[in-house]
Amino acid sequence: MSAALLLEQLSPRPAQRRRSNVVTQLIADQAVLALLRELQAWPKPGLVSHIDSGSHQDMDGAMMKASAHSLRPFFAELAIAGQDGADMDRLRAIGLRAEAAMLAATGGVNTHRGAIFGLGLLCAAAGAVCETSPAGATFAPVRLGEVVARRWAVEIGRGPIPLFSHGAAALRRYGAGGARAEAAGGFRSVYEVGLPALWQGRSLQPNDLDAAPVHACFALIAAVGDTNLLHRAGAEGMRYAAEAAASFLSHGGVGASGWRAQAAAVHAAFVARRLSPGGCADLLAMTLFVDALGRELAVP
Repeated sequence: MSAALLLEQLSPRPAQRRRSNVVTQLIADQAVLALLRELQAWPKPGLVSHIDSGSHQDMDGAMMKASAHSLRPFFAELAIAGQDGADMDRLRAIGLRAEAAMLAATGGVNTHRGAIFGLGLLCAAAGAVCETSPAGATFAPVRLGEVVARRWAVEIGRGPIPLFSHGAAALRRYGAGGARAEAAGGFRSVYEVGLPALWQGRSLQPNDLDAAPVHACFALIAAVGDTNLLHRAGAEGMRYAAEAAASFLSHGGVGASGWRAQAAAVHAAFVARRLSPGGCADLLAMTLFVDALGRELAVP
């Protein structure tokens, strides 16, 4: 058999390519929706929402929304790259173009660099476990975080450390692992902290769309060493943030009477101290993404 004939037989048929394209677009849509749902939830300590700008003076809800929408085609492209078995160099190239689109949409403000990295890897993982057949699309029963760790952990660890990112500054000063360690480890904070807290919040307040994401956000702040907090306020500021979040949870979290007022008080205290757990916001978006794919497309 000639090489050309073999290639033709192995190439996806038009109908299969259409199904693959539909699936990758669904993955991208869920990634953007995760960013928008993270933005919508209020009050999240120190973070931008549709209500206020939190501890940030250079961005607001409208800018964050525009930024999220600008990333949709790149999340789809990352899902396709995952289907193709792409290496980290190809994923990084897509991520750099996504970052350029984000900066164009925001006038140069870094709104979602961490999410491009984390959510982008999860989109690539979702594409990688998607299998198309004449019956439609199915997904291999494996955690997306495990796919990231198995396929790209070594390359993530060897990759360049950006000179001007908050996470890189914290890495150099405090030895914090940051987003790269989280990804290389399979996003354990998403699976072991974010998702359980999201589901608990949903059970405590099933009729309040804000409650579960807020509960998960507090759980992440309490448990994760956020390099954005380290950058802004050092180890003492990160410790204060973790203790404040843990206190909210220990008093019942979103299950407590008047939980929203209590969460708003923590939010105001973070703003007064200029604390912004942006890394936890990224992890919250990833948590919402994984949860949505699990409910919408049966992806672990």
